[in-house]
Amino acid sequence: LLFKAGMSASSSSVLEMDIFQYIDVHQSDFIEDLKEWVAVESDSVQPDLRKEVIRMMALAAERLAALGATVNLVNLGSHQLPDGQDLPLPPVILGELGKDPQNPTVCFYGHVDVQPAKKEDGWKTDPYALTEIDGNLYGRGATDNKGPVLAWINAVDTFRALNLAMPVNFKFVIEGMEEAGSLGLEKLLEEEKQCFFSDVDYVVISDNLWLSNKKPALTYGSRGNACFSVEVECGDKDLHSGTFGGIIHEPLTDLIALLDSLVDPTGRIQIPGIYDSVAALTEEEKKLYESIEFDLEEHKSNSGVKKFLYGTKEEILLHLWRYPSLSIHGIEGAFHEQGIKTVIPAKVIGKFSIRQVPHMDLSVMKQQVVEHLESVFSKRNSPNKLKVSMPLGAKPWLADVNGPLYKAARRAIKTVFGEDPDFIRDGSTIPVARMFQTITQKSVMMFPIGAADDREHSQNEKISRHNYIEGTKVFAAFFLEISNLHRHLHETSNTETND
Repeated sequence: LLFKAGMSASSSSVLEMDIFQYIDVHQSDFIEDLKEWVAVESDSVQPDLRKEVIRMMALAAERLAALGATVNLVNLGSHQLPDGQDLPLPPVILGELGKDPQNPTVCFYGHVDVQPAKKEDGWKTDPYALTEIDGNLYGRGATDNKGPVLAWINAVDTFRALNLAMPVNFKFVIEGMEEAGSLGLEKLLEEEKQCFFSDVDYVVISDNLWLSNKKPALTYGSRGNACFSVEVECGDKDLHSGTFGGIIHEPLTDLIALLDSLVDPTGRIQIPGIYDSVAALTEEEKKLYESIEFDLEEHKSNSGVKKFLYGTKEEILLHLWRYPSLSIHGIEGAFHEQGIKTVIPAKVIGKFSIRQVPHMDLSVMKQQVVEHLESVFSKRNSPNKLKVSMPLGAKPWLADVNGPLYKAARRAIKTVFGEDPDFIRDGSTIPVARMFQTITQKSVMMFPIGAADDREHSQNEKISRHNYIEGTKVFAAFFLEISNLHRHLHETSNTETND
């Protein structure tokens, strides 16, 4: 039974039935695979576990080779730890399967390293022994990101097991340093732009979660993050408040005034010009927010706060996703321990960040921040030294929800889950989506299969059996949908060219 272009809807659905049935029958095998992967303590944060990360990369490479993929384990060399010791970086897997020129080429990105976890941190079960309780599969990495990587691999394997022709060509980028900042990945992507990525049509990342516990979602954007530090210094030593209090311009007083000038009580950023390049909200976009399943009360109780700045679901999501926000994180150099210490610190550094949204230019924004703080400071007539810097700037990411990638995923979700997905953005920063889009210049989609309550990075991380198995089906259905859509697009454009 071969999958060919232009299949009728009925034969396509017969094919899907066969695929879904195979996945249902083999779910315990798929859970065993996940158990084997979760058992590897591939924590990329702790240096003494680096050999486990490298072992995990070898396991993943073997699994891809068993699919029939050609696998290249790219050596990235080593990196230096703060204590001066050199530590090997785990290799990155570049894998490929299929080279049919009729088929689209889909590149999947995932990672197989995990956040630290110990039973005594408050886990109900051993974090490295996958345990099923009430339909949930508990274990570190179950949802972030070993489960989704395996769901994708198992979906590909299903076509092979049923002797079906692959509807798409696959490429795999699997890394082992995501939780430690994806060291070396960006350089590798740059180097491979003309080679490995030259024939890639679409990039799919499955390393995030739905917004709700039950309703599927597709993510099409994330905010960036620009981190600032503002330093005020009066001299080279701390002073006694009995001897100098009342006769000098105190740096901490200056700094508090500066920090207070950044954002008003309604959460609106007070830096002139900061909203100038934020895109106006369109009617079409506004509609996306109305149907989204989001429990405001649940979000409130998760946060432990009594009241949000806004009262409606739409307002909350707009301010989390498509408007910038400014948060103040701390003050370095000020006395913060228990008890009383009557000291005037000589130098204090305030730290804040701005989550910026598409169309906001990092260098323009930095200029606006500097000018605003200098203007506020100058009105204080303080002889202290002011220094403003931006040590980190990660850009936002936005995808086209009307492109073939999102259309295909939406259809696959409708087939498997029986409803349309929520189209969501992320309030935090997803550097990898932006990195792939900027470097490869291809369409990128975030296609999560984990639910909102999966507790990634936290104690008792899990993926439900339902999400893991249905997620495998949704990936398989997506391969068929993107293949059909891609061929249709190309037939149409070829016809137009010939005309």
